[in-house]
Amino acid sequence: MLANGEIVRRFLELKHQVHPDVVSYIREQNDPSLIDRIAAGVPDDTLVISAEHIPGLKKVRDGTRFLVDPELEVILGGAGTTGSVTGHEDAVHYFRDRYNNLSSMIRGRMTAMPIEALAKSPHRYRDEECTIIGMVADTRTTARGHRLVELEDPTGTIRVLFNKGRDDSFAEAERILPDEVLGVKGKLSNDGGLLFADQLSRPDIPINHAPFRSDRPGKAVLISDVHVGSNTFLEEAWNRFADWLQDSDAAYLLIAGDLVDGIGIYPGQENELTIKNIYEQYDVFAEMLRDLPSRIRIVAAPGNHDVVRMAEPQPAIPPEFTEKFPENCTLVENPCLLNLQGVRVLMYHGRSFDDMIGLIPGASYERPGEIMDEMLKRRLLASPYGMRTPIAAMKTDRLVIDPLPEILLTGHVHICGVTRYRGVLGVNSGTWQSQTSFQKQMNIYPTPARAFVVDLQTLQPEVMDFS
Repeated sequence: MLANGEIVRRFLELKHQVHPDVVSYIREQNDPSLIDRIAAGVPDDTLVISAEHIPGLKKVRDGTRFLVDPELEVILGGAGTTGSVTGHEDAVHYFRDRYNNLSSMIRGRMTAMPIEALAKSPHRYRDEECTIIGMVADTRTTARGHRLVELEDPTGTIRVLFNKGRDDSFAEAERILPDEVLGVKGKLSNDGGLLFADQLSRPDIPINHAPFRSDRPGKAVLISDVHVGSNTFLEEAWNRFADWLQDSDAAYLLIAGDLVDGIGIYPGQENELTIKNIYEQYDVFAEMLRDLPSRIRIVAAPGNHDVVRMAEPQPAIPPEFTEKFPENCTLVENPCLLNLQGVRVLMYHGRSFDDMIGLIPGASYERPGEIMDEMLKRRLLASPYGMRTPIAAMKTDRLVIDPLPEILLTGHVHICGVTRYRGVLGVNSGTWQSQTSFQKQMNIYPTPARAFVVDLQTLQPEVMDFS
């Protein structure tokens, strides 16, 4: 996938400037030839290529957003698009892609210098404020309680010290995660080997971000973690939900992973299954979907209990398991980005909750909304590499949140949560499974049998309780 900076550079080579909406569109389509086709079709005196120069698309809201399909479009994460890891060389491309995309977001708010420049000429910058952008290579707490972070960019590495006495920056420094991208402003030590931080910036969502709202009626129902096959699956609650859908005005049903309970996911799972055959689990789930109104467009993504690889991004459920799924069900990958009547929904099962809750002070499974806020601040669905969340390091980082959605839908933690951060609605939709033996050991109390209904014209959520 082309990075934003590469798209801008190629337009400049063609003697054109380009509007950010056009950059986002080309990146979403993942078609480099669009650059030449769009440029070839504009008048010779065009200075800035804008949305109106993209041919063949229906314009929505003053030409700043587009609908290719007026009902349902899979922008990113359609079945069969994930690909595979071919070798260790992909990891270099992966982290470079992450750095390029996230650093470009930060550069919109600060002008940074290469880390190499500080190392080569420390005396030149000793009395000046310096700004760098780097990826977190390491982080630790010093003996005196300060936070020491090693940042690297394509030119070099530098240690950054966040002073415990600086309440404004230190609180955020305590929440720094491995492999996220930061902008730091500060002053060099006398020998140039340390940067004393005064200010920390993340890619984040622009303060003036205005989410799009559909121009016509439409409602989406958001759920996750059905866990068909488990002895704690709440069949009666699901039947009440299915009956409610028959009379509802919902147009879409989005399911964010863990469609079934799976086989061999954890030790002793076979003792907690009512369906011990993985094919039968998916057949029963398919029958449940066929009983729902055929007018509803269903989108189903995998989770860590489903029969796909654990590493993210996860491919869609394979056809041999979904032959009995209804025609109105679209199978997607995890994560995926959808377009519902112009409203973008980012679906992510949420395995990275486990890592983020373990690393961020004060974070809790009971408050999933706070973790979704942290994802949006970093513009990353999963930051640390090599921890509990397996990540497939490919040539592009599909876990970067770009473009921004109107709605972020997650699951995994089995606890409902709602947040709204700088215009983006975050929903963690809970589960259709009562408390498991593992959750009892961990003192986790799920909030099952809930469905969130979001009005696409207002982006207001309503929770429906079927327990």
